[in-house]
Amino acid sequence: MNKTMPGLATALAFTLAISLPASAQQPGARPLPTGAFAQNVEFVSFTDVNGRVPFKISLQQANGRWYMYAGAQNQRGWSILDVTDPANPTVVNWIPGPKNTRTVQVDIADGIMITGLERSQAGGDTDPNAPWDDGVLIWSLADPVHPELLGQYKTGGGLGTHRNGYFGGRYMHLAAAMKGYSGNIYVIVDISDPAHPVEVSRWALPELKLADPNAQNTAYPHGAGLHGPPVVVDNLAYLPFGTKFVILDISDIKNPKEVSSITFDPPFHMGFGVHTVLPFPSRKIVETNSESFGANCVEGPSQVSLIDVANPAKPQILSFFPTPIAPAGAPYPDFCHKAGNFGAHNVNMLFHNPSVDHSDNILYLTYVNAGLRIYDISNAYQPYEIGYFIPPDPPPSTNRRAIDAADVLVDTRGYIYLTDRSQGLWILRYTGPKPGPAIPVH
Repeated sequence: MNKTMPGLATALAFTLAISLPASAQQPGARPLPTGAFAQNVEFVSFTDVNGRVPFKISLQQANGRWYMYAGAQNQRGWSILDVTDPANPTVVNWIPGPKNTRTVQVDIADGIMITGLERSQAGGDTDPNAPWDDGVLIWSLADPVHPELLGQYKTGGGLGTHRNGYFGGRYMHLAAAMKGYSGNIYVIVDISDPAHPVEVSRWALPELKLADPNAQNTAYPHGAGLHGPPVVVDNLAYLPFGTKFVILDISDIKNPKEVSSITFDPPFHMGFGVHTVLPFPSRKIVETNSESFGANCVEGPSQVSLIDVANPAKPQILSFFPTPIAPAGAPYPDFCHKAGNFGAHNVNMLFHNPSVDHSDNILYLTYVNAGLRIYDISNAYQPYEIGYFIPPDPPPSTNRRAIDAADVLVDTRGYIYLTDRSQGLWILRYTGPKPGPAIPVH
């Protein structure tokens, strides 16, 4: 049975009591669940995805319907949901993945889906002494409900791949934990023949290279180096390389060359000083953000920034985003004193996907225990918050003590999909004032 919430499912022991202000509601808007907080965000629905809580997600339209592909956080495999009616999301298929292997990453372009495989870190059937599968699976989505496996790229016995990018065409751009390195590195793979993928080139920070090229990658159980995805715009690759934001010239696809970099760690010494990069090509700016691993702000504040890349050889930081503030009436004075981790994580960024909103004046950012934060970035020198949604604490049945807002995707209809690794998938809409046109930096 698909446990979709027309109110909120009794399985999660929520009641519907708190409403958005009338001015913020659209006809048929549903009240917030008890314990949730929101500003300029409307609650649409929730699903626990048949108990397979999702992490990373992507979308495809096919045959007049909207499909979501979701990598499960603790189980091994991928859920497919029909979200044509966002008020009633329905699980239509489950694809099992390999044992002892993390399967949370997914990207889609040109009717092809790629799903990352990496050594399991925690949860599910994790066994540090058991074998795992690695690399990337390549699928055809010609049948959107029953993907066909076309091939697999393997990292040669390494730890596998983390968040990868596929923008259509010939090449995958991977964050791969290859042997001989300490952390993920950038690997470009040719999949013109998906049954026989071939590595084209690789690039890494010099400090990540091990003395023994055959030594197992040391980034276990927590990753390091290139988090990914690498984002390619024309002949430039923008890379979130853990401690640094790096720009490469890949006009010669076989020989990537560094153009420039900005170091964020130090001073932002945390899990990833640079976890994500999101270019806005028309504005010649890039968003970057960190990821912290420690609860109660032990690693310090997150960095979320906008960078001028009009001259790729001389990127310049323009601004840092304001820190989220606890809402009025919350039972905690700030998010550092709320259970769980407080820090930036993922943004709506799959701009190569025609089903995904790619507005250049608004940013949707997950902030773990602070939920979803929405920012007006029309003025790159002064980003500011215009909305938020904080899910209620997970019910006791989940054995989780805090929410974990993890990934966000916004479709071209305006629906926001927020994965919460403590309980499931929230579907929302932003109802606040629309940001104005982007103000040119130059």
